[in-house]
Amino acid sequence: ARAIVDMSYARHFLDFQGSNIPRAMQKLVVTRLSPNFREAVTLLRDCPVPLPGDGDLLVRNRFVGVNASDINYSAGRYDPSVKTPFDVGFEGVGEVVALGLSASASYAVGQAVAYMAPGSFAEYTVVPARAAAPVASAQPEYVSLPVSATTAYISLNELGGLSEGTKVLVTAAAGGTGQFAVQLAKKAKCHVIGTCSSDKKSAFLKSIGCDRPINYKTEPVSTVLKQEYPKGVDVVYESVGGAMFDLALDALAVKGRLIVIGFVSGYQTPTGLSPVKAGTLPAKLLKKSASVRGFFLNHSLSKYQAAMDHLLKMYAAGDLVCEVDLGDRAAEGRFIGLESVSRAVDYMYMGKNTGKIVVELPRSVNSKL
Repeated sequence: ARAIVDMSYARHFLDFQGSNIPRAMQKLVVTRLSPNFREAVTLLRDCPVPLPGDGDLLVRNRFVGVNASDINYSAGRYDPSVKTPFDVGFEGVGEVVALGLSASASYAVGQAVAYMAPGSFAEYTVVPARAAAPVASAQPEYVSLPVSATTAYISLNELGGLSEGTKVLVTAAAGGTGQFAVQLAKKAKCHVIGTCSSDKKSAFLKSIGCDRPINYKTEPVSTVLKQEYPKGVDVVYESVGGAMFDLALDALAVKGRLIVIGFVSGYQTPTGLSPVKAGTLPAKLLKKSASVRGFFLNHSLSKYQAAMDHLLKMYAAGDLVCEVDLGDRAAEGRFIGLESVSRAVDYMYMGKNTGKIVVELPRSVNSKL
């Protein structure tokens, strides 16, 4: 008897304009563990395009997001057992160009999606269908949602206890995730204070509703907080670490809540940490019945899809600003192509960005994609 061959998958393995997907692609790979991203990664130019499994999408990336934690990943800090080489990049936006049979129940070739999945710093990425969200079109603003916005949304919902009149301090408020913490706290009718590093960023923060932007280059943050908020702040959304953590801890009100979502000031060091006055932490917390809580998005994936759905609806309704920085004001210009990812990471650590840093991946010369 002749075997029956199911050709439905083969038909799926075409891009949405009818041309064959190329056999090879470019991607960034960590070839040496280091917090120096330039030293850690290599751009490989002739890698096989991966095949999606039954529940997967193959996404042609149009825009990919840069995160402060990219250098924690390249340093091997998230999983000490990881061995080089390994793919890098956490999120992207692009079009589905192929998909497995189960995934085709929810997605179609040609559909634009935003996703959070490892290996986004590549021309093509295999994405589990459950890790993707349909979007209206492949535009850079959507890259700000999968990691940065969901981190702010879930952490503030779970740990913030926000209500009308709550005083919320957001550090690095004009950055990729800070911008969402500011807006979501304002939606909850809180009073929001945001730290930033320039007058331009202060103006941006005002434009998204921040009640008291503090440019720490021109105003000492501790002085402003002591003078203008003598009873302290109720919630801190903290991503800087080091001296800013100490300052935020001192500024907590009675029963205040400090949410640690990162400590970017230390990521470039060999240990990944910047010193804090940890010895006095128990006494400071006890004195105010205060708390410090960490938040790592990977531990809240059960809440992820609902968060993405809500944020996408907010953006579609015009209730959420998704500020992106494509490097138009960078010294060497816009971040275009995988070769510019290292430059984008440097730009972030120089504190130059307003909003989420996004790298554009142009259409390949050899492909109609």
